[in-house]
Amino acid sequence: MRIMLVTDAWEPQVNGVVRTLTKTVDECRAMGHEVEVIHPGLGYRSFPLPTYPEIRMSIGAKGDIEHRIRDFEPDGIHIATEGSLGQAARSLCLKWAWPYSTSYHTKFPEYVKERFWFIPLAAGYWFMRRFHNTGGCMMVATPSMRDDLANKGFKNIIPWARGVDTELFRPQIRDEKEGVYKGLARPIFVNVGRVAPEKNIETFLETDLPGTKVVVGDGPAMEVLQKKYPDIVFTGPKFGDDLARYFADADVFVFPSLTDTFGLVILESMACGTPVAGFKVPGPKDIIPGSEAGAIDDDLAKAALACLKLDRKKVRAYAETYSWKSCAEEFVENLEVPPMPERRRFWKRLRRLGGKFGSKVRLRIPSRLRRNKRG
Repeated sequence: MRIMLVTDAWEPQVNGVVRTLTKTVDECRAMGHEVEVIHPGLGYRSFPLPTYPEIRMSIGAKGDIEHRIRDFEPDGIHIATEGSLGQAARSLCLKWAWPYSTSYHTKFPEYVKERFWFIPLAAGYWFMRRFHNTGGCMMVATPSMRDDLANKGFKNIIPWARGVDTELFRPQIRDEKEGVYKGLARPIFVNVGRVAPEKNIETFLETDLPGTKVVVGDGPAMEVLQKKYPDIVFTGPKFGDDLARYFADADVFVFPSLTDTFGLVILESMACGTPVAGFKVPGPKDIIPGSEAGAIDDDLAKAALACLKLDRKKVRAYAETYSWKSCAEEFVENLEVPPMPERRRFWKRLRRLGGKFGSKVRLRIPSRLRRNKRG
């Protein structure tokens, strides 16, 4: 298949959304699919997203996006994010009556509320429903997120699982005595991720635990937290094998977030054999219960201490049940793909128009075939 992915989140950004999308694209290409990605790094004019400068909002990109889609003639279009590129691609799909899929990666309304208290959650969810409900389906990572969003009025929700790189994140690199935490009092409780208000890191820092607490990552709250908690070890961002060692050498990974929709770092920690403690919220409560790879509780300290008793071999074994290949296979199966004859005729009509962009050519699917996504 020819798959067009449109995303406002892409490298060099470092976060769970980017890792999910890049891994999915790699696996899709390995399976023989052609994938083209429209992302902020294609030279569009842009400005940094307020309070989240790593993400840039592209402007004036709609014409180029239309050219790229028409030149590529995709079988399926997936719009991964709700930013300016996603909005432009969505408007083109609606103009053409071309079916498309979306994915829900981030609790955007909660993130906005955390930074701008005067913006009501209802406004954020109105925006998100408007964006996603016009698509053919919306992919979500966990059952609890599916139920939560369905209760908020979202439609056509289908599952899209996640994976983990079990070759990069591995228990064999663990070294308690001479590793990255050499000289620090054990047990080591670590948090890895963006150091930002929405990650609820301060709850972890306030939690009464023995040993040493370590924060790996960077973000807008870093400087404030370093001054407020001088006894906490802040390492800054880590990548690749270096990051894997911070997972593997720790005794417990503490995931205090209340707003993540999944939390890839949970699987990365488990792949290193390090159990995960979290709250009873979407993400942790979908991954951890019954896994013997972590603990969740309304009391974060209780969950973290319970993890010290877990068998690290069982933690690793659980992580091995997640793969990026199966994630990509599910992604492809979820795509909204018009029937073959209709989509060929559609692109042929557009080609005949040559450079006449902005035309009102629309995809025509007979009513008896409208539910046939696979073609």
